[in-house]
Amino acid sequence: MSRMPEREEPHSRGVKLTYDDYLLFPDDGMRHELIDGEHFVTPAPNTRHQRISRRLTVALAGWLEDHPVGEVFYAPFDVVFSKFDVVEPDLVYVSHERARELLTDKHALGADVVIEIASPSTRRRDETLKLKLYERAGVREYWFVDPDRDVIRVYRRTLHEFATPDSFSGTDAVVTSPLLPGFKLHLRKMFE
Repeated sequence: MSRMPEREEPHSRGVKLTYDDYLLFPDDGMRHELIDGEHFVTPAPNTRHQRISRRLTVALAGWLEDHPVGEVFYAPFDVVFSKFDVVEPDLVYVSHERARELLTDKHALGADVVIEIASPSTRRRDETLKLKLYERAGVREYWFVDPDRDVIRVYRRTLHEFATPDSFSGTDAVVTSPLLPGFKLHLRKMFE
């Protein structure tokens, strides 16, 4: 099948797929993910998405060079939360204190911070299914980057769930995180 999906497309055989099934998916340039055993396929990201992803990666990696408290990984990089939940977030931060429990030679088993950059094909899934997955899986912060509105919403974990998100917008807005003390992400630089 060679057509490109215009939007997210769940694919299912009527049963929950597992990580073993995921490993058999084709290396076709598409993003394949499992959420609760359901297969989702999306096309490669657009140009603006990739620019924002690069800026975020450079900002985080640069800060981590001076403050070596963890590592940042960027897509494609599997995060395997369970045998039914395997996703490829745009960026993933894992602290050194949790690296031993979360990182394997092949993938991550969780994350401290997950960052998703919305695109027309992923927006609905990022704001619903993935938000619930990240909350359920114990992610400490979920950053939802919305390039259409030049907004970043940061969901921070309370005891068992995400609190109401902090919303950052406007050219003077600066995203900070208690998980990255001293890190400052200036929105003006992200969305220019």
